[in-house]
Amino acid sequence: MTNDFQDYYQQLGVPPTATQEEIRAAFRRLARLYHPDIATDKKEAEEKFKEINEAYEVLGDPEKRRKYDAYQTRKRNLENLTAQISNIRSRQKTNGSVNNTPKAPITDTPSQQDYQVNGTGFSDFFERLFGSSRTHKKRHKNFFSSASERGQDIEADFLVRLEESLHGAVRTISFRRTKTGKTETYLVKIPKGVREGQKIRLAGVGEEGKNGGPPGDLYLRVKLQKHPDFRVVGPDLFYDLEIPAYRLVLGTEVEIPTLEGKARLKIPPGTQATQRFRLAGLGLPTETPNLRGDLIVCLIPTLPRNISPAEMRLWREIEKMNQKKK
Repeated sequence: MTNDFQDYYQQLGVPPTATQEEIRAAFRRLARLYHPDIATDKKEAEEKFKEINEAYEVLGDPEKRRKYDAYQTRKRNLENLTAQISNIRSRQKTNGSVNNTPKAPITDTPSQQDYQVNGTGFSDFFERLFGSSRTHKKRHKNFFSSASERGQDIEADFLVRLEESLHGAVRTISFRRTKTGKTETYLVKIPKGVREGQKIRLAGVGEEGKNGGPPGDLYLRVKLQKHPDFRVVGPDLFYDLEIPAYRLVLGTEVEIPTLEGKARLKIPPGTQATQRFRLAGLGLPTETPNLRGDLIVCLIPTLPRNISPAEMRLWREIEKMNQKKK
């Protein structure tokens, strides 16, 4: 993924005025369509899936969305100003007048870094705009000292799939120092059960030391990839099951997606809409070895639409029977 501008609204297919619920619905629809486990072209789907995940990471977070919208506004204003200046210069050139118009402004771009981490799952644009790659702690310079000094630590966001958290994985990243152009490649071991916000340390991969001092470290800050079906709370996964209201009354048996396939869930007759079902051991690994969290199914009853006259008569019959019970 390049450092070119990312139009997150376009990637999710929503307007800039979209509500948070509309953004979430668009993400879930596209994520199901391009999930690598479902798509035929795995490689293309994986890239598309990363794009929509990044878009939702920004637009689904109100604070990140405000920052992105502000950047987009500045970018648009600069482009308009540049176009206006260009038009004025063109007219002056045609009329033979003296060109005393101001210079076109420099394009508004995210801040540059002295290093670039690739293979994290996020685009360079995201990392530059949201400061994903940054020094871990400040260092006070002493221009009169020749003592060796340890290099600064560096942090970068690192996107991890839920399946990688479940089983563990090994990924490749590259670390490029923009001043020297030197690029180094490293294997990153993703430990089984890694959580949101945890940091994976690559010793000695950070900023170079001063006067022969040791280099700093690179810390990869884990961000769990958004999933079209599950919400993550600690080691537990939450799944919203849309189900017709009459199925709650009559009872049914349904298939529930898991990270490892499908599971059967029996819903007994008379189940209340607020009831939750816990499928033990189908969540993410816990801090206790060989133990996993649960998959919790939340019911979302759906009501029929475009009710026919015959169906309406049956609903009225049900209403009468319930009134007689009182």
